[in-house]
Amino acid sequence: MANPFLEKTRGKLIVSCQALPEEPLYSSFIMAKMAVAAVSGGAAGIRANSVADILAIRNAVSVPMIGIIKKEYPDSPVFITPTIEEVLAVCETGVEVVAMDGTSRKRPSDEKLVDILQQAKSRFPETLFMADISTVQEVALAAELGFDLAATTLYGYTEQTAGRNITEDDFHFLKEVLQTAKIPVLVEGKIDTPEKAKTALALGGTSVVVGGAITRPQEITTRFTSKLSE
Repeated sequence: MANPFLEKTRGKLIVSCQALPEEPLYSSFIMAKMAVAAVSGGAAGIRANSVADILAIRNAVSVPMIGIIKKEYPDSPVFITPTIEEVLAVCETGVEVVAMDGTSRKRPSDEKLVDILQQAKSRFPETLFMADISTVQEVALAAELGFDLAATTLYGYTEQTAGRNITEDDFHFLKEVLQTAKIPVLVEGKIDTPEKAKTALALGGTSVVVGGAITRPQEITTRFTSKLSE
């Protein structure tokens, strides 16, 4: 059976439903309810972190999912589905897409991205694999390595791109990525208004992924309180 992810999410909104242990909404039950709310609002897909959250959300909604595991290792800055262990664990949940760090940075235990991808694709041929990238060069490399999709998730979050924003300079970075990419690109990272999401799709993004602006009430509240205190 063909993977339905692109057919069902192209040109639409995917909502990232994630909460880390230090955040007030950290709970698989709460993330599942968040996903239900997102789908009720029209989301065409969900991005989720951890096997527990993925399974809880899968039981609550029927839209396609992007799965990741965030895990920190002492010998590497890579933390989004960083090793083959996490990649295979996400694959086993049955999500349509498994996303992983697709940057050129050193990985835990010196694992190689190409080896991780090849092993995962051989074991889960029906799964789509997405590279979360931070540079134009990395989106080109993702296609060369055999990734099915790329996402701009890590632009502004790596040492090389720290402090950058995908919307600055009239979406200059995104435009470069889309001109370079030979695989579909999901636009993710600091897309915090409907207008920015619409622009990202108009420029050629395959789908747009929004997280904190929808699913992190503490961040939304801070935007209001900061403005009111000016």
